[in-house]
Amino acid sequence: MANETSKPVVAIETAMGTMKVELWPDRAPVTVGNFLQYADDKFFDGLIFHRVIKNFMIQGGGFAATMGQKSTRPPIQNEARTDTPNNRGTLAMARTSDVDSASSQFFINLVDNEFLNHRDSTPAGFGYAVFGAVIEGLDVLDKIAAVKTSKVGPHSDVPVTPVVIKSVRRA
Repeated sequence: MANETSKPVVAIETAMGTMKVELWPDRAPVTVGNFLQYADDKFFDGLIFHRVIKNFMIQGGGFAATMGQKSTRPPIQNEARTDTPNNRGTLAMARTSDVDSASSQFFINLVDNEFLNHRDSTPAGFGYAVFGAVIEGLDVLDKIAAVKTSKVGPHSDVPVTPVVIKSVRRA
């Protein structure tokens, strides 16, 4: 591919192995800049993948192993696009029902999740911004996807043994 060197790569080191992710600033510049700032600030270090749903996704970037939520910077603009689908191995921003509410939490799709794709500009159709893809370590993604989960307080699908994010660094 042309201009491949302009795509930053980050290593997401977890308690279960390391995934390398290529980020796509050409498709989601605000989102990639936001994610890299959190990574450079070592924000993700020690947080967990707090939501693991088989045949759907794994989510992290906001909670410690105690399920305490970490304070974030202000939310960013949602850059979901029709030409950047939520396919297996892609990295996307988690958000609330507010389209522009994403901050630090991200998820990695375990399967093609077409229902998360951008369809239109309505709140129901806006979708979730994809900003990169796993280029090494899909086996680690699948290993995390297979962990036993339970409910912790109001949170469902929480790994029984915390899946700690040791670090997220530019590779």
